Parts: sequence; C-alpha cells; structure tokens
Amino acid sequence: MSRVERFNFFSFSGKMKILHFSWMAFFITFLVWFNHAPMIQAIANELDLTKAEIKTLLILNVALTIPARIVIGMLTDRFGPRLIYTALLALCSIPCFTFALAESYTQLALSRFLLGFIGAGFVIGIRMVSEWFPHHELGTAEGIYGGWGNFGSAAAAMSLPTIALLIGGDNGWRYAVALTGLISLIFSFIYYTNVSDTPKGSTYFKPKNLGAMEVSSKSDLFLLLLMKIPMYAALGLLTWKLSPNSVAMISTTVAYTIYGLLTALYLYDSFHVYRVNMKQLAHPLPALHRYQFKQVAVLNILYFATFGSELAVVSMLPLFFAEVFDLNMLYAGLLASAYAFMNLLSRPGGGWLSDNYGRKPTLLVLTAGLAVGYFVMGMIDSSWPIFLAVLTAMTCSFFVQSGEGAVFAVVPLIKRRLTGQIAGMTGAYGNVGAVVYLTVLSIVDYHTFFYFIGATAIVGFVTLLFMEEPRGQMAEVQDDGTVVMIDVA
Repeated sequence: MSRVERFNFFSFSGKMKILHFSWMAFFITFLVWFNHAPMIQAIANELDLTKAEIKTLLILNVALTIPARIVIGMLTDRFGPRLIYTALLALCSIPCFTFALAESYTQLALSRFLLGFIGAGFVIGIRMVSEWFPHHELGTAEGIYGGWGNFGSAAAAMSLPTIALLIGGDNGWRYAVALTGLISLIFSFIYYTNVSDTPKGSTYFKPKNLGAMEVSSKSDLFLLLLMKIPMYAALGLLTWKLSPNSVAMISTTVAYTIYGLLTALYLYDSFHVYRVNMKQLAHPLPALHRYQFKQVAVLNILYFATFGSELAVVSMLPLFFAEVFDLNMLYAGLLASAYAFMNLLSRPGGGWLSDNYGRKPTLLVLTAGLAVGYFVMGMIDSSWPIFLAVLTAMTCSFFVQSGEGAVFAVVPLIKRRLTGQIAGMTGAYGNVGAVVYLTVLSIVDYHTFFYFIGATAIVGFVTLLFMEEPRGQMAEVQDDGTVVMIDVA
C-alpha cells in the first residue's frame, strides 16, 4: 500500500497518518524533555537553587539519554515501535509529574535524570517511518519526522512560560510542567489506537538477538566494540562534571565508583556482543545477508557533528549574541531562536535532497557546508552587523539540520531488522557530541568553540569518503525461511 500511495503532506490517511502521528509523538517527547528550560529561573527562585545546581539539572537532563537510545533501539526492533512509543510516553509522564511536584533539589534532580529517558523517543519513529515509506520517499519522510518533532523544544520555550504566567503565582511553572506530562500520557493511548507497525500484509523483521547488535564479519565486530567506547567515555565525562572537580554534586568516592561501574559495564557489554556474534560468525555469512558496519560508524561520526553541535549551539547562542553585541537576554534569545526555527524546513530538506540527489553526494555537500558555516561563525565579533551575524547562524543551521535529515535518510537503508539499534547508536552519538562540545565550551572562548566544531566536521567529511552509496536491495528472512528483498535505491 505504501508503495503506490502518493506522498501528500496534507493527507491524514495510510502512510501519511503514520507519519503525522509519529512526528507528533516525537514532538511531545521533546516538549516534555525540555519543559524545564524556559522556566528554570522561576524554578530556581522558588526552590532557592544555586547556579551550580541549575547547571547540574541541565547535565542530568541529557545524562540518561545516551544509554536510553541504545536500549530503546533494541526494544523497538524486538517489540515494535507502536508498543514501545506508547510505553515511553506513558511511563515518562511519571517523572514529569514528580518534577512538577518536587519540593527539594534532590527530587528535582532525580526526576530530571529519569526524564532523560524520554529523549530516546526519536529512534522509535525512525523504525516506524522506515516500515511505511519506500526508499525514494524515505529521506523526506524521516526528515519531516525529525524536523517537526524536534520543534517540540522550541514549542516548550514559546508556550510554557506564557502558560505559567497565565496561571500565575509561584506554582505556575508546576502546572505548566504537569500539563506536558498529561499531554504525554493522553497521547500514549491515542498513538496506540491509531497506528500499526507495518502496512497490512507486510512483515515486521526482528533481530535474532535482543541485547547485542549483529555484525557480518570479525573486522566489523572489532569496529563495533571500538565505536562503543565514546558512549561510555561521554558518561564518564558527565560524571566528572558532577564530581568535586566541577559542580561537586557527588563525592570523589561516588565518582570513582561510577567510573568503575562504567568500565565494568563496557567490558560486560563487549563480552556479550563478542559471544553473540562469534556464534553466527563461526561460518561465513552468505553475501546476501551481510551489511557493512563501517556505514554505521560513518553515520555515528556525522551525527556527532550535526545533532551534537545543534544541541550545544542552541544552549549557548543566546548568551553569545548577548555578550558579543551587548544585547539584553530577551532580544538575544529571539535572535538566537532563528537557529532552531530552521529545523522545520531544513531537516526535511536534507532528506529530500538525499532522496533526489543521492545519499553520499548530499552528505558530502552538507558536511562541507557545515564545516565552512562554523568556521565563519567563529569569525563573528562586535564589528559585524547584527543582521549578518543572524544570517550566518541561520545559514550554518541549514547545513547542520539538513545534514541530520540526510544522515537519517541512510540509517534505515543499512539493515531493516536492525534499524532501531542502528538509529539508537547513531542518535546516542548526537548526545555524545553535545557532551563533548559543551565541555569544550566550558574551557575555551566562543571563537575557539566554533572552530573546534568546524574541525570535527572536517573529520566527518574525511570519514564520509569511506561510506558507500546504498544500492540495489537488502535481504531479510521471514519466520518461514522465505527471503524478502527490500529496495534501498
């Protein structure tokens, strides 16, 4: 059905219905995930939070998202996006409500930490959309899903402070936050009753193993284990930021305990991946059933530079404009919002370009543009006209967010039954990038920060040269042993 139905954004039936309900679900996850950010000052005033405690809340909000995207990706591949999105929206409403009811910093911190799990919702829809759209529409569909859903953070910034003010009083922020939890809970039921994992008659292919990504060769196994290290290292970096060396939320003993647990977890994870894959690699896989993990590794690095830089820049751009051009924070925030607003068109645009002009050529152009964009942003100073600085930020944003769309135009074309796991790992690398970039920002000036992002984009461009354009078909096997060929180009 999805292969003959015309792509019409304004339709609300068939595959378009699935796309709309999925970007709405993603929109709500970002609405909930960032519901505290625009009201953080009111929260701090009521509960008498220090600047260090505020910064810690921001760190805790992203800490759990890195492992959560891996776990959610695996669960999605095994149990289907319909059930997992429903469960995520419903369960994450609980810490949202506890955050709204918090009377102490400890309650705030624990709730915020658990809410990081909802940031993993993105990977669920990637698998859902890939089941419903053919390869020549997949980039556009995934771009709309990502771009319109990602706008949930901007919607939180625009609407929640107004809602809090309309309610009035010290508890206004509590009602606004609780409202997002209620929306998440209600929509979980709406989503479950209105979508299905695949079009009628199609097979939902599942991985052979729930807890470990399958690879096709021993060299790919080594690369997979290598690519897992930065994710654990990012969690170690977050621990360092919470230790006495930074905001001092946890003691040195607790920090070293976490370091030890992360090391042990990586070793266990690696052993499990090795054990699962060596069984199936005992005999060479038929060429028909292989995929190249280097494709995943390249996409991870590109998403590190694209989404990672977006998360970092969105958080610092208002302050950057305020300090460089001596503006008040309200005006600076409005100017900086132009960077985030580009998501509505840029991410779908990147997917559309990928559909029409090739996956690898599109990524090469967008990654080069991203690098140039950040190097130019590093040159902005007070001598620039403000309009030119904003135009530069918007142009750079176009390449960043279009690049995100182009990355996830490729993710579903690697191995269908592993799409959730691949999307989870690639998505987690975006959060790893944000952690690294924000850490760099804390120790260098703004200009060096932008130059550093540009340099990592160049690294991404070089690794992209090793990616192969998806071609032909990929094979999946039904439960009865029948081989199904799926077009990827």
